[in-house]
Amino acid sequence: MATHAVASTDVPALARLQQRALIVGVVGLAAGLLGLFTNREQFFASWLIGFIFCLGLSLGSLGLLMLQHLSGGQWGLVGRRVFEAAAATLPMLVLVFIPITFAMPTLFLWARPEVVAGDRILQAKAPYLNVPFFVVRAIVYFAFWIACAWLLNKWSSAQDRGTESIDRAGMVRFRTLSAPGLLFLVLTITFAMTDWVMSLDPHWFSTIFGLMFTAGFGLGSFALLIAVLSAVGPTGTLAPILKPRHFHDLGKLLLAFTMLWAYLNFSQFLIIWSGNLPEEIPWYVERFRGGWGVVAMALVLGHFALPFLLLLSEDLKKSRWLARVAMFILVMRLVDITWLVSPTFEHHGFPIHWMNVAIPAGLIGIWLFFFARQLRSRALMPFNDPFFKEAFAHDAH
Repeated sequence: MATHAVASTDVPALARLQQRALIVGVVGLAAGLLGLFTNREQFFASWLIGFIFCLGLSLGSLGLLMLQHLSGGQWGLVGRRVFEAAAATLPMLVLVFIPITFAMPTLFLWARPEVVAGDRILQAKAPYLNVPFFVVRAIVYFAFWIACAWLLNKWSSAQDRGTESIDRAGMVRFRTLSAPGLLFLVLTITFAMTDWVMSLDPHWFSTIFGLMFTAGFGLGSFALLIAVLSAVGPTGTLAPILKPRHFHDLGKLLLAFTMLWAYLNFSQFLIIWSGNLPEEIPWYVERFRGGWGVVAMALVLGHFALPFLLLLSEDLKKSRWLARVAMFILVMRLVDITWLVSPTFEHHGFPIHWMNVAIPAGLIGIWLFFFARQLRSRALMPFNDPFFKEAFAHDAH
């Protein structure tokens, strides 16, 4: 197998993705900004949905990048550049998060002093749910995430340039950071989703909520990886490297994360529904009412049952259909986040507001633009990684 660097800038599929994503991003955000002057609450609710979706792709990729450094294997080596590029978009997401801090009284009941004054539960939670502490926690989350992504990308770039050791000893730093980093990543995701999503309804709580998002973020990042590799690999410059067995492995991991997401979601539903406690059950009642119940059933079928049945097929995991399943899962990830967030603000049936489409589409387009730009700045494979050479040694010709 030849080990010359394949420049991502030479891959037409990535150039097209970058151009089209920018167009979608600009058009979506321009349309969404019009809604800011007509429905401020809806604008920021839709903005939050788009932010959480994009954040999930970045954090899920960061977690899988750390997992790859700890576990090894060809599945992680062929996906390493995609993970690194997605994780490198975290500074851009800081800018996306800033409008949320200015809209806290609009989004969060606990950020409204007049509401807290008449609510004993919110008063009891005030030491944690207050604006200054909320902002401090957000700064800590982003600082940790960006530091981990920056260090892993920095060391990887130095390895590409040959300015750092590329033997096994030089890889120790990756594992030294990834081992504790993966643990703290799960913890910070849990607290962040508690702050940014669960506290939208401050009277409701779930101890498994953060793990649900962690599994969903990993699932979305695997789906993104499969979609990108399917676009740039089998018919392009990576054809000699990417084989059907790699997509077969990624398809099995996609199936595993699909099952994990379903297991955690069903566990939360079963425990809360069987408990039938008045402070917990209304959250689900609101999301099963009217059209939201249809969306809930669509999630059961489209986010679990259909992908589960399709991904059981060994032939499908080695075919182009795997990429289609992956892209469908990405769509369902957005539907899932919308189902978790929107009913908090919409209490009358199932009103799909046009901003729930325009603003997330705009933010996703901008995120994909920066993602593609990062991916195009590096070689598509970490050829200088000693484990890469060993893993693909049997493919040499």
